[in-house]
Amino acid sequence: MTAATHSPLFPRESETGQSDTGQIVAPPRDADAVLDGLDPEQREVATALHGPVCVLAGAGTGKTRAITHRIAYGVRAGILQPGSVLAVTFTNRAAGEMRGRLRQLGAGGVQARTFHSAALRQLQFFWPKAVGGELPRLLERKVQLVAESAARCGIRLDRNELRDVTGEIEWAKVTQTVPADYPAAVAKSVRDAPRDPAEIGQIYGMYEQLKRDRSVIDFEDVLLLTVGILQDRHDIADQIRRQYQHFVVDEYQDVSPLQQRLLDLWLGDRESLCVVGDASQTIYSFTGATPDHLLNFRTRHPGATVVKLVRDYRSTPQVVHLANGLLNQARGRAAEHRLELISQRAPGPEPVHTEYADEPAEAEGTARRIRDLIAAGVPAGEIAVLYRINAQSEVYEQALADAGVPYQLRGAERFFERQEVREAGAALRGAARFGGNDSLLDDVVELPSQVRAVLSTKGWTTEPPTGSGAVRDRWESLAALVRLAEDFVRAKPTATLADLVAELDERAAAQHAPTVQGVTLASLHAAKGLEWDAVFLVGLTEGMMPITYAKTDEQVEEERRLLYVGVTRARFHLSFSWALSRSPGGRASRRPTRFLNGLRTGSTAPAARGAGAGAGGSVERGGAARRTRRGPVLCRVCRKTLTDAGEMKLMRCEDCPSDMDEALYQRLLDWRADQAEQLSQPAWCVFTDKTLMAIAEAAPGSAGELAGISGVGSRKLGRFGADVLAICAGEEGAGGAGDD
Repeated sequence: MTAATHSPLFPRESETGQSDTGQIVAPPRDADAVLDGLDPEQREVATALHGPVCVLAGAGTGKTRAITHRIAYGVRAGILQPGSVLAVTFTNRAAGEMRGRLRQLGAGGVQARTFHSAALRQLQFFWPKAVGGELPRLLERKVQLVAESAARCGIRLDRNELRDVTGEIEWAKVTQTVPADYPAAVAKSVRDAPRDPAEIGQIYGMYEQLKRDRSVIDFEDVLLLTVGILQDRHDIADQIRRQYQHFVVDEYQDVSPLQQRLLDLWLGDRESLCVVGDASQTIYSFTGATPDHLLNFRTRHPGATVVKLVRDYRSTPQVVHLANGLLNQARGRAAEHRLELISQRAPGPEPVHTEYADEPAEAEGTARRIRDLIAAGVPAGEIAVLYRINAQSEVYEQALADAGVPYQLRGAERFFERQEVREAGAALRGAARFGGNDSLLDDVVELPSQVRAVLSTKGWTTEPPTGSGAVRDRWESLAALVRLAEDFVRAKPTATLADLVAELDERAAAQHAPTVQGVTLASLHAAKGLEWDAVFLVGLTEGMMPITYAKTDEQVEEERRLLYVGVTRARFHLSFSWALSRSPGGRASRRPTRFLNGLRTGSTAPAARGAGAGAGGSVERGGAARRTRRGPVLCRVCRKTLTDAGEMKLMRCEDCPSDMDEALYQRLLDWRADQAEQLSQPAWCVFTDKTLMAIAEAAPGSAGELAGISGVGSRKLGRFGADVLAICAGEEGAGGAGDD
């Protein structure tokens, strides 16, 4: 993963068509040297420093490289003053990456921020002058206040409704819709509200009232209040415009009406603006994002310079071919402006399409393929499993755990909040302050060596520990800090330990984390802006892709764009899969997504499909022969049909009485603890609790009976089967960890 396996502050250049070695070079010697290595279109972007500029940049075409070199070229040539440039993007990670690249190019001092971050700084500075007193406290999470607002309105919301209503309030605010107008705005936008729009409007109104009563503001208020001040106070608007003379906006297809209004106020009557975007990657309309600002740019700025970046340096021709074919079937205004990508990489493997009998088989098959890739040399951190909704992750977490494959959930515990990282930061901070009195650093001069010496007291070693448990997780976190120090000193050879500590503090504030290894599990939305060597797109059935609630043509087209974003995350290996039923033995009533029609062997293309899509890859059958003869899974107590994966593993309803042998279960738990310790793995990597419960309830007497228990599988049967059967038979079964 780009943001995980390579430092995002000093990223490798493979996505831009340059060296893939990851080596950091000294800043270019002069302005002309900044342009070295750019392709013709990237160079055109970098040298277009005057007037409005619109860059239409396809996935993997090096857009970040183009715009950072544009800023750096302007600064190094003396045309732009660093402090007069404001580069705006949508995530702290992207802003941090942009700042790092600009420093590397010798253009430090340029402000690269999110819309919210830039607006908050301005609001904090000008609030005393514009309003008086201190800025109201910023509400970090609005969910609790929304829940209280609903309660005061006599409306009860469950957890999912609470999340959805909170999202509706955010949408209303970024589209500048007041509570009274919310029901009409929903009707006009053909938006599916999670509750009666009148009720949501009522909750929204109470939410705003409670905020006023308690003198708090939310993140959307930061933009709204900044817009209000700039509209009402021309003196403040003029002061900001004198400060910032030149604006760059990345991911312009995701701009909301409120963000566009703020940008217009920053600009005033000037046209010193460069925007970068791709209408085919508009996937956040539910938050108020719209590609209209990008698509209408030339209408608003008739004299604009427009540059298209279509040379794809990220993905193989096979991946690019399929991505182009996916968009060739698209409809609507965004589709009319699609970019036909041209791969610049050597050929790779064909995309693989796999059909499974049921969801557990799909997850197990995906885990097996991932194990094969890792065995073939693909790092775990360069593999991702992407799905439509977060609820799909559980079965893949289980399958990867059963296969002994380490994974990380995108959006899980933040890197800088991990205990070992906090401890390491404290140790480095102490060494930077009192290093002269630390014997560890007596004979160590080089910065990376100093970091290694300090972190060696916290568990870092030159070689990683075996296994993939908590010990390995801790080591990976510390190793990430070592790699960051190595990258940092390459970019800044004179850097000291104090400089590195300051850099870590800045990154912690922005939650801009370095390398962590492990297969990434993420939703398609969360994968935007990232890339991996191998991508598995799973659960691709009608009703999930496109999602059931995508009713209108535009909503369906956004689902197609979401799949396109997933496809273009892959550099080399690309896999599509779907399951014909939810559970083993279920009716095979599902169909693969319509978006793959004409793109996989044996499927029929839509009649109006554009040229060049073509069938790519092959269709495999995964797990179907093994499972098709099984009937519905019934509870062995009440005979009710089971659909929940955990209940199917136990072969009974969760609420039905258990006949588990408690003593056997305890022996299995003790044995599992010993195995996990020997393997340096979490206990669930041996067997999950549910699997052990199922074994204790079934008390299998043969390998065949043990193999029939969900969660065992052929690999674990061979590795642990003899021990488990011995324990079930009342024998000791104290053998060592099985060979892999």
